[in-house]
Amino acid sequence: MTDTGQPVEILLAEDNPGDVKLTEKALERGNVINNLHVVNDGVEALAYLRQEGEYADRPRPDLMLLDLNMPRKSGTEVLEAIGDDEDLRRIPVVVLTSSEAEEDIVKSYDLHANAYLTKPVDFDGFLDIVSRIEEFWLSVVKMPPE
Repeated sequence: MTDTGQPVEILLAEDNPGDVKLTEKALERGNVINNLHVVNDGVEALAYLRQEGEYADRPRPDLMLLDLNMPRKSGTEVLEAIGDDEDLRRIPVVVLTSSEAEEDIVKSYDLHANAYLTKPVDFDGFLDIVSRIEEFWLSVVKMPPE
């Protein structure tokens, strides 16, 4: 929960249905009450963040989990747009992706990602990493006010 006693709002930008299910499962097992919102590509991610169209009534996320390899707009393009928008740049963004490429890591941090994690390929490893994200970002870190 947030300092106000409300569930933590998490935006997951992920186009792989299997990874969405694993993330949901890991967050359900966690200790932090949260609402997970899922978008399937970079265009939807930006519409959600900007509360446009069908996302006009959605809550502002307290944390975003972002895959880099998405259709329509990549995670890198989403990071660029977040960094260029004063209203969005305080939202913590954790890149959670399959890419281990050094250029993706460097570029993500250059675009002000708060963390970069490579998705484990095994079920238990994936659940563990999402649980650690939840524990650190939602229990330990002091989040910025909206």
